Formats: sequence, C-alpha cells, structure tokens
Amino acid sequence: MSAQNAIRSNKTAIHEILSGDYRLILNKVYENNLITQREYNNLKSINNANAETYVNDLVDKIMNKGEDKCKDFLNLLQTDGAIKETFPQLASLQLSCTLLLSEPVHQHDVLPQDGNMSQDVYQIISRPVGLFVIINNKNFKDGSQRRGTDKDAQSLAEVFSWLGFRVLMCEDLNKDQMDQALTFVASLADMSQLQKFNFKEWDGSSFVDPQQVLEHGDAFICSILSHGKKGVVLGTDRNPLPIKEITRKFRGCDQSVLTGKPKVFLIQACQGSNIQRAVQMNDMEIDDDTSPLTIPEEADVLVAMATVEDHASLRHIVDGSWFVQSLCEQLKERCPR
Repeated sequence: MSAQNAIRSNKTAIHEILSGDYRLILNKVYENNLITQREYNNLKSINNANAETYVNDLVDKIMNKGEDKCKDFLNLLQTDGAIKETFPQLASLQLSCTLLLSEPVHQHDVLPQDGNMSQDVYQIISRPVGLFVIINNKNFKDGSQRRGTDKDAQSLAEVFSWLGFRVLMCEDLNKDQMDQALTFVASLADMSQLQKFNFKEWDGSSFVDPQQVLEHGDAFICSILSHGKKGVVLGTDRNPLPIKEITRKFRGCDQSVLTGKPKVFLIQACQGSNIQRAVQMNDMEIDDDTSPLTIPEEADVLVAMATVEDHASLRHIVDGSWFVQSLCEQLKERCPR
C-alpha cells in the first residue's frame, strides 16, 4: 500500500484522532517541513471552523503534495514522541506503507527454484527487530569536542527506531569503559551495567532511562561516533580500542543469542589524514586520522566505515557527519519498513 493510500484508508480515523489537539499537529508538520510558511499561516488563521474541518484541510494539503510528503507524514505520526503521547489511538491504525512496483513480480524473478531461499536470507521476525546501540563520544578529556555528533546520534535514533529497533545510547566513554560497555551489550548478563554506563533509550523524541528489560532480537547494530586512528576508535581519554576487538565480542558461539544473526557496525571515524579535493571545508571538522580497516573474518558481521582508505571523515559542526546523515536519508527514502 502506498503512503497516500494508507492515509486515504484511515482518513476518517486520522481526522477524529488529530482533532483532539489540532494546534500540536499543525506545529509538528510545519517544523518537519511538510507544509510551507504560507500554508502554515493560512491554516493557523482559519476562523469559525471546527477542529475536524481544520485537520481535514491540513491532511488534504499533505496528500496533494505527493507520495514522498505522505511518507514523511506517516513517519511523523509513528515516531514523534509528543504525537505518540498525545494521540495514543494512532497506534491502533494501519499506517504502514510499502513501495509499489510498476509491474507484478513473479516468483522466478526474485527467488531460486530449489526452495533453499530460507537458508540464504536472515529471518527478521522479532519485534522489536533488535538493539541498536550508539556510543557517542563528544567531550574528550583534553577539552576538545566533536561538534555536530549529537545531530548524528539523533538522526540514527529516529531512523532505526522507525525501522523497529530499540535504540540505546551511552556517551563520553573512555577506552576501558567502551570495552566494558560493549562486553555487556554482547551478553546482556549484568543489568547493573545499564546504570554504570548511564545507558539511555530513545522514546521517540529524547533519550530517557530504559523502561523495559533489554533483550536481543533478530539483528544487532552498533554505531560508534568518535575519533579514531588506524584500525581503532578512541575513547575520550584518546586511548585506542581496536575495531576487531569490538566485533569479536559479538562472535557467534554456542552461548551467544546472536549466533547466525546479522551484526552491523557503523563506524564514524577517519581512514587517514588526506582530504578529497572536491570537499569544501567550511564548518567542517575531522575525526582524527586513521587507516583502512578490513572486514572481520567472523561470520554474519558487517563493518561500514565513514570514508575510504587514507582519507579523513568529515563532520559538519551543526548538521552532523556526511556518512551518518547520508545513511539515514537513504534509509528513510528507500526502506518500505
């Protein structure tokens, strides 16, 4: 079902629910660039209209803007913390949408005929899908800051919670703390570690204390936002933690619940000190110099790095890093969820 059709099939219910606080929804769609300044002013100044008529005009404007705006609107209704808290009835609606294909897809076009497809793909059926853990090192012991990293952390939290993950974050860990925190995440054996490292969970609008027991699902993702050097990420004390040591903590074994499940590591760190010539350096900072990292030998593990061999990874001091922001943008645009 397309996003437009998802809205259309739930339109009456959406109107009734959002009419409970139409000013909130108007402000939210404006803040997220779903309507223009003029449209916002016109809707805000409507007189002698009941709330449902007001919401009807707003939803019609969004539907008339096309499929992409409709997707953004549905995403907003399902992920914004204030909206979910104000309109809990939205959770009962079927607001998910999938990408439509221009022509029917026949089985032989996409699946092998030997019936072994289930052995070649990961089965992602758990809800939540799994844990997404962010280590966000912003404030370093030498007084330096990685400006813009909070924007990356928020973007990752918004997108991967939308994709069904529970998003956890801990901040400003030194090398030993990173090592210990990741050891805990791999096993989830000692829940006291949640408080020790001050883990927070994304609730749709901010990071708060986790409210439920942590469990692994059918996939695991870890994103480390920090400085780095060759083959390592740095703690806030600038001591190095080898990336291969990180991935080995999640290596499949008889005792691991993640055995046979996809484990992805997103590393926002440099690969070297060179700057690509086409890059404009205004308002950019560099996450230290590192060298290339090879994909680890452990099965079911993917490591994605922020840049290519021998080059720096750039981060805008306000808008975040190119790597993380591009990743989040592509997932929002292309994932049917």
